[in-house]
Formats: sequence, structure tokens, C-alpha cells
Amino acid sequence: MEQQTKTLADLGAQIDEWLRTQNDFVNADQFAGILRTLLKLAQDNTERGDLKILNRAMQELRHAFSIFAPYRHLRKVSIFGSTRVQENDPYYDLARSVAQELAHAGFMVITGAGPGIMQAGHEGAGRERSFGVNIRLPSEQAANPFIRNDPKLMNFHFFFTRKLMFVKEADAVIIFPGGFGTHDELLESITLAQTGKTHLVPIILMDLPDGTYWTRWQEFLRDDVMSRGYIVEREMAFFKIVTSAEAAVKEITTFYRNFHSYRFVNRDLVIRLNYPPPPALIERLNRDFADIVTGQVRQTEPLPAEADDPGKLHLHRLLMRFNREDYARLRQMIDVINAEELSAQA
Repeated sequence: MEQQTKTLADLGAQIDEWLRTQNDFVNADQFAGILRTLLKLAQDNTERGDLKILNRAMQELRHAFSIFAPYRHLRKVSIFGSTRVQENDPYYDLARSVAQELAHAGFMVITGAGPGIMQAGHEGAGRERSFGVNIRLPSEQAANPFIRNDPKLMNFHFFFTRKLMFVKEADAVIIFPGGFGTHDELLESITLAQTGKTHLVPIILMDLPDGTYWTRWQEFLRDDVMSRGYIVEREMAFFKIVTSAEAAVKEITTFYRNFHSYRFVNRDLVIRLNYPPPPALIERLNRDFADIVTGQVRQTEPLPAEADDPGKLHLHRLLMRFNREDYARLRQMIDVINAEELSAQA
């Protein structure tokens, strides 16, 4: 045990020394952190079963990261819905049309790679614009024929690693009617948005023009959840119900019409825009969103901390001190930013 402790201490010193020599390696601190965590696992005498979970999860994530990496410059849409929808079902046709329109608009599509809505999504988008994130189940869920054997098909053992990739890579989420799994994915998407644990993206609930699936669910939220004070009205802005492929694509493209992305730099929020913000927009944001912003919203150049993301340095920026609590209001702010640009272009 004493020799093992000495060996681990020596390895820790080697990691520190290696890190000091990596001045030009931007991710050196992260690799060093991972290595230090591994050393701590050894020092903790972590049980073999726990190590197997960690090892497998890391392998799955590394593999998924490597598959998505060449496509990081393309926006992607995750599509969820029931596996039990048959090919002659109107929902299947709608899902296929939505995915086809997304592909025509330049998006890639991510589905769970199984049958039903997932298969319709891949059929509509086509193999070249599809990712599959399949889950290994005791019943052995086979990948649908439109993504089977494609290099962009991933097979996950853990639900949590699979769900992480769905959320991490998605620039929008489209959810069709479904069962427990679909509701799990829907509620996780909204919860992550509500708590700021993921970046805000369009969350779209798809239904047929005469469908009542999501409108009745929305009524449940108002009558039995909001009425008890568990949520508030503005949090309904996290999602939108639409009934056509064209409306779904328009909702996503409008969201990214001017708004591009955002990130936190220490306590400041930097919102990155495709177009320069006019003074009237900045004035309106300061007036209408004073409840969530401390100080002033102002235009800024890229901050020094953003140098690690050179592909976005050309974008215009707004800087503010956001309270990091009311993400529903931040979602509304993004809508105002996009509406201002649409008005200017009209």
C-alpha cells in the first residue's frame, strides 16, 4: 500500500510537470484534470463495479464526441416520438415531412435510430444528414434500415450518456406524441432549459392539424400544475405547439435569424448575434428586461476569455449581467432580439 501511494504521488507530480510544459496546448488543463481524477479513483480504492461504469461511460462519450466532431459546424435537430407508430400512420408521414424540410433547410437530424417516429425522421432526412443514437436494450432494439450500418450510428449502453448526446448536440428539439420515453425526453428538455443546465433551443411539440395530444397536455399544465403555483405562465414559452413541417422549420430558422449563441464569462452573459444590434434594440432590452439584468445591456467586442472559440469571434455581441435564474425571460429576450431583426429586414 505504501509503494502504491508513492507511485500515485509520483504520477501526480509528473502530471503537474507535464502541464507546466504545455503553454501552447489549450486543453492541457482539462486532460490534466481527467488524469488527476483517475489517480484519485485509485487512491480511493474505488470498487471495480463503479470503475466499470465510469470506464464504459467515458468510452461511449469519447466515441460519440469523435463521430459528431466533423459536423460541429452544422446545426442539428433532435427528433423524439413513439417507436410504435406504424408506417401508415399520419404521424409517420408528418415526421418524415418534418425531417425532409429540415434537411432541405440545411439541418442534420438526430433520432434514437429505432422504428416509428425515429425511422420516419431518418427516412425524411436521408442517410447523409442523419445521426442515430441507439440504445442497447434486453429486447435488442435494432437500428432502422435508413441508418443501419451508417458510420454516424452510435450504440449506447447507458441511457444517461445517450441522452447527454441528444441534448449536447441539438440546436432544436422536436417532439412527437409518444409514451413514457418520449415524455421523459420532453420533460428533461424543458427542465434543463428552465434550470440553465443546457443552452436554450427551440422545443417544438408536433401534432396533426386536428390533433389534441399536446393541446390537452398543455391544458393539464395550466389546470393542474400552474394553478398550484408549480410553474408560472412565462415558463410556457419554453415550448411551442405546431402542426406542419413548414411551421416547425420556420420556428427554428427564426430562432437563429439574428441570435447565434451565448456563453457565460465569469458572471457576465455574452449573447452572440449575426447582425449588429441597433441602438433601439439595446434600449428596448434595457427597458423591458430590467427585471433579469443587473446594470446595463451593452454592445461589446469579443472578451479575452472567448479566444478559445475562434470560430465565433467574428460575431456581434451583447454583454449583460443576467441573474441566472429566470431562463424563461431570457428565452423571451431572444425572441425580442430576433423580432427586431426581422422588423429591420422587412
